[in-house]
Amino acid sequence: MDIDDILREVDPVSYQIPQETRDLQDLTRAWVAERSTPELLPWPSNGLFERINDKIKRQIEKVEEMTGDMDPKTNFALIVIQTELERFKYLVRSFLRTRIAKIDKHLLHYISNDNLRTRMSQIEEAYARRHQLLLHNHYLNSFLGTFPPAMQNLNDTAGNISMIDSPDLDSAVFIRLLKDAEIECHGVDVDGVLTGKEGDIVILRWSDAKGLVEKGDAELV
Repeated sequence: MDIDDILREVDPVSYQIPQETRDLQDLTRAWVAERSTPELLPWPSNGLFERINDKIKRQIEKVEEMTGDMDPKTNFALIVIQTELERFKYLVRSFLRTRIAKIDKHLLHYISNDNLRTRMSQIEEAYARRHQLLLHNHYLNSFLGTFPPAMQNLNDTAGNISMIDSPDLDSAVFIRLLKDAEIECHGVDVDGVLTGKEGDIVILRWSDAKGLVEKGDAELV
């Protein structure tokens, strides 16, 4: 819990977080979550990145207007604006690079499944399809073209062995509980249930933590 949460509990009516501050908080949480999980998370569908992109464009225009002014007060304001701009740009770049790295690593896993494809933005899906097409054509020209047609697929599941590489959902993640909750844990030798309190930080397999995060009972840290 931070100072914003405390003030909101004391006076939820008069204390309102500005939209730009909420956007920065949401962007930071999305960035942390994306870097923490082994699989691609759903693309934010609340218009967050549209607002963030608009803010970055406005900040760039503001910097261009203020550049060249020799007034010390203006120069100080320019430094503050540039610092904030670079913070937003870093978070956006890192967030997008993390998602692209996951898509590249498990390309067929995401584009071969209708439910998983919905996690990507339109641009990400177009990128993934184009990437897969280029990769498949390269393989055909390099060596697959010499194989029989039945053996040229890259998503074959013959013999109950899939050629599609999937993320390791048992990778460890850290979560912070946002409310008291019962946590089901699956270990190598034994399974169990842990009683967690609000504010506890727990390390779990992502397969165990995923349900808590999706229900809003916990957040990734």
